[in-house]
Amino acid sequence: MKKLLLVAMLSPLLTQAQWNVNLFGGFSNYNGDLQSQNYTTQQAHLSFGAGIQYDLNPHFALLSNLTYGKVGAADSYSPFADLRARNLSFQTDIGELNVLLEYDLFDIRNHRVTPYVFVGAAVYHFNPYAYDTTGKKVYLRPLSTEGEGLPQYPGRKEYALTQMAIPFGAGIKFRISDKVTLSYEIGLRKLFTDELDDVSNSYISESVLLAAKGPEAVEMAYRGNELRDGPAYPAAGTPRGGPHHDDWYYMSGLKVTIALNDGAAVRRQKGVIDCPKKVY
Repeated sequence: MKKLLLVAMLSPLLTQAQWNVNLFGGFSNYNGDLQSQNYTTQQAHLSFGAGIQYDLNPHFALLSNLTYGKVGAADSYSPFADLRARNLSFQTDIGELNVLLEYDLFDIRNHRVTPYVFVGAAVYHFNPYAYDTTGKKVYLRPLSTEGEGLPQYPGRKEYALTQMAIPFGAGIKFRISDKVTLSYEIGLRKLFTDELDDVSNSYISESVLLAAKGPEAVEMAYRGNELRDGPAYPAAGTPRGGPHHDDWYYMSGLKVTIALNDGAAVRRQKGVIDCPKKVY
């Protein structure tokens, strides 16, 4: 009886509310110690996602999406000679679950086009890796390339691979039909770590890193000596990254929003009268 009562109470909400499915596809990239440009498609990778959307009113909507992206960068693409000589690189897959509040400037039910903005909260997972000289995939966090977790460097803690972010961005959407809209959006992620690329601080002692983590850690911490006439491992304390600026990642692309119920019927239930169709 209680279940039937609950269903009866929720039925008007589920039938009258405008529920939608979102499908996203585009590219992802990052800004950090190996990619200084704030926004670029250079070294970008594919990203995609899907989610659910509930329209609160003609201008505001709540969304929850599960997205996947991949980011990476290499010093070999840098315009700066000193960074090319460092010769570091990384990649990481990023899985993200977010909850967003979206605002449409115009009522898309009565307009063909509207700009929109969004902001929210997200939890994401990453795990940076690189490839050694033999092509072997090597995860970087366990190597403590900057002394993370080593007793000789108590101020450098291991970074968490699952963290919080603040997603925000803007886009423009086009109404294709009563049930389908097409959008292009740019979504930025404000992070609270400088370790997305495993580069943040300064080089630690080569001998300490070798004793604690082995030759592979030394090889992946500094890769300038892989280049012709490249210098040897830098002295401890030499800057390796910039610790004063956190990393960012972003996802841009097309989003298709599909209504799960009849958009025209929902408008009538909300008091919006459709114009009569022409009769020929």
